[in-house]
Amino acid sequence: MDNNQVASDYYVDIVMCIDGTASMRPIIDEVKRNALSFYHKFIEAMQDADKSAEKVRIKVIVFRDYGSDEKPMEVSEFFTIPDQETEFNAFVQGIEAVGGGDLPENALEAIALAVKSDWTTGGSRRRHAILVFTDAEALPLGARADSPNYPEGMPADLAQLGAWWENADQTCPGTYQAKAGRLVVFAPNAYPWTELQTWNRYWPAFSQAGTGLSDVDISAAIDLLVGSF
Repeated sequence: MDNNQVASDYYVDIVMCIDGTASMRPIIDEVKRNALSFYHKFIEAMQDADKSAEKVRIKVIVFRDYGSDEKPMEVSEFFTIPDQETEFNAFVQGIEAVGGGDLPENALEAIALAVKSDWTTGGSRRRHAILVFTDAEALPLGARADSPNYPEGMPADLAQLGAWWENADQTCPGTYQAKAGRLVVFAPNAYPWTELQTWNRYWPAFSQAGTGLSDVDISAAIDLLVGSF
């Protein structure tokens, strides 16, 4: 492999944060199909752009509501694809849209857990990408902090989560690198997804607030990611 080829190879980690509450039932099968097809569409788009992904890993975080759900957060390992594609597919296929309580969910905690992941540090270039799929607003960070299973070490508020996103707050553990970070969100045009527009490397795909998540165009998300490489 020549030097130019080595320089163009990326190590890519993707964390998919998927709303697993009951309101997602009309769209959950589409979200799962998009998750399952992501790798192959991503590799094809990279090849079309004359780019190469040397190693791809995908992790899934299914989020609900710490205040009302027995399993408010289901977190997988990073699956190396295609080697662990069977295990990844099984995890995604097992996602059920249940529970959720009131409409806002703990999506911001899911993003925080994603940022705290054991991201790749390999390769000459890398991407740490988070995809969020939800039909609802998110609860403010800490709104469920009195719940017995609420995770430790969460950011206090949206501002601190933003500081984590920029590697500007050393309270965030893990190996996340801001320059490698990309955040793509499929969500309603509502809090906090509108507020996040002040963040760098953030691309929202808004649906009409109150109408759910009517469409998921994973190809558009892939084009955004590949175009940012």
